[in-house]
Amino acid sequence: MNELVERLRAKDATLWPEGNVAPNRLGWVDSTERMRDHATGIQKWAAMVSQRKIVLIGMGGSSLGPEVLRAAVDDDRLIVLDTTDPATVESVEWKDAFFLVSSKSGGTLEVKSLLAYFWDKVPIGARWAAITDPDTELAQIAEDREFSRAFINPPDIGGRYSVLSFFGLVPAALVGYDITELCEAAIATDMEEAVELGLQMAEAAQEGRDKVTVVVPPGKYATFGLWIEQLIAESTGKEGKGCVPVPTTEPEIGSDRFIDRVTFQSPADLGGEFYRWMVATAICGHKLEIDPFSEPNVAESKANTARVLSQSPLPSVSTEDSVSAIDWLRTQVTPGDYVSIQAYMPYSFTHELEQLRRRVRDELGGVAVTAGFGPRFLHSTGQLHKGGPNSIVALQIVPPDKTADVEIPGAPYDFGTLIAAQSIGDYQSLIAHKRRVHRVAATTPEEVK
Repeated sequence: MNELVERLRAKDATLWPEGNVAPNRLGWVDSTERMRDHATGIQKWAAMVSQRKIVLIGMGGSSLGPEVLRAAVDDDRLIVLDTTDPATVESVEWKDAFFLVSSKSGGTLEVKSLLAYFWDKVPIGARWAAITDPDTELAQIAEDREFSRAFINPPDIGGRYSVLSFFGLVPAALVGYDITELCEAAIATDMEEAVELGLQMAEAAQEGRDKVTVVVPPGKYATFGLWIEQLIAESTGKEGKGCVPVPTTEPEIGSDRFIDRVTFQSPADLGGEFYRWMVATAICGHKLEIDPFSEPNVAESKANTARVLSQSPLPSVSTEDSVSAIDWLRTQVTPGDYVSIQAYMPYSFTHELEQLRRRVRDELGGVAVTAGFGPRFLHSTGQLHKGGPNSIVALQIVPPDKTADVEIPGAPYDFGTLIAAQSIGDYQSLIAHKRRVHRVAATTPEEVK
């Protein structure tokens, strides 16, 4: 145990199989010590942002941590925009908003599209800031358009491990966190306990208990599940292996479950839980003999979207009636499987989607069921769906008709076409990987029967 702790602290890339990308992805191990030195500067800058709303544009690791931090303090000033749903995009209040564009690569399609849309409305650099890696397209845009600030993150931190870097701490400061307190909570993490959690998680997966059921508190901390899903799924779901994260606010049991309960006394405790789970997941990868820092199938999904978008009109895909969905699931699900509900709908249906998740779980005898909104999950659990074990039974839910036309300045397609292409591309990718997938049309999750 002590040996693993010391090797991780020393950023020993040989913890994972030969050829891993760890040498360029271990900056998170000591990021809190480095970020603590930036705490005062981050908070002084955040205090100068006076707009009534703050819109964070990002995907995956750039958005999920900030959404957890926002929800824990119940701050509706910050809007985390990580969807291409036209109705959601169009509903954003922008007249008195400050925009924070967050992207490690600086070239993510969704981020570029949303940036183009809102820059067309608010072409004032003083009302924009960016978080990105050095020498990215976004860094250049921030310079050319004279953004108020560009936070250049250490490039050796991967997206899903970046919440305790500028990617998470700048949004945290904007909603009132004490950055030093968050960092110190992470630094105080019991490393041996975190390593033990990772080893137990991997051993359970090897024994067939690969559904990592993380019980989170209901209410303002429930969104922690969004972050933990990406971390575990994208880190471990590859080479036919993987742990399936199942965040839930109520206990769920089963012979294929590995259960851990997360508790919080205050929002500052998030710093410690973020770090604890990053350590555990990295060590889980060590035990499973996979690279927890790569994401081979994420690029595939992006390429599929681009390919579908290049076709005009979009290719047609067989879509069934939603009233037969659960009957189809019954014919497919076998012991050890999990159901993935993938809803290309507005986030306003969050409660209804969770109710559908529980209904499917109960009607199928307690099977593990996950649920996510598209395209958010493409940058999160999507890696597990294609690269992990072939135990997924996917239910894709799409609108019965094309959604509203909301133009993307400079693009030959609108947001409605973009999100449709993302759903089609992912459907085709699942089929190519010989996954079981059923595509149904529904306006709300409640229509799925």
